Amino acid sequence: MHRIVAAPRNVGTPGPGTSADAVSAQPGPVSTGRPRRERGSVTAETAVALPALVIVLAASLWAVTVVGVHLQCVDAARAGARAAARGEQAEAVREAVARSAPANARIDVSSSAEVARVEVSVRVEPPWGPMSPAVEVKTSAVSMLEPGVRP
Repeated sequence: MHRIVAAPRNVGTPGPGTSADAVSAQPGPVSTGRPRRERGSVTAETAVALPALVIVLAASLWAVTVVGVHLQCVDAARAGARAAARGEQAEAVREAVARSAPANARIDVSSSAEVARVEVSVRVEPPWGPMSPAVEVKTSAVSMLEPGVRP
């Protein structure tokens, strides 16, 4: 919003249609256009909006954390499925999964006649305590067994 203020040409000299009091008055504070009772409303509005902004920011960070853990689980499950498809032993597959899985992840490895399946799941707790619920992240990867590999 732009405000244009024109200065009088002859300060101190009454012109046609003006009184001497209006011309000789000291310049006061520039009016903002708001009545006096509305002063400070920006501060009050900020005080109300700031907690909401903090809650939205915390929820966003929590969502990013959960997505990051989900991606770790996906990578771990894929690595395990590839290892199982190559015919590696179950303990070697679990080690491959555990290297890239988040801490405290539950790892399930199974295979059938044609496919190997690895499931990785973990419970993600919010960093600020029990104010919001934990999220269970669960992913799986399936891979066809290589020719000549037996389950």
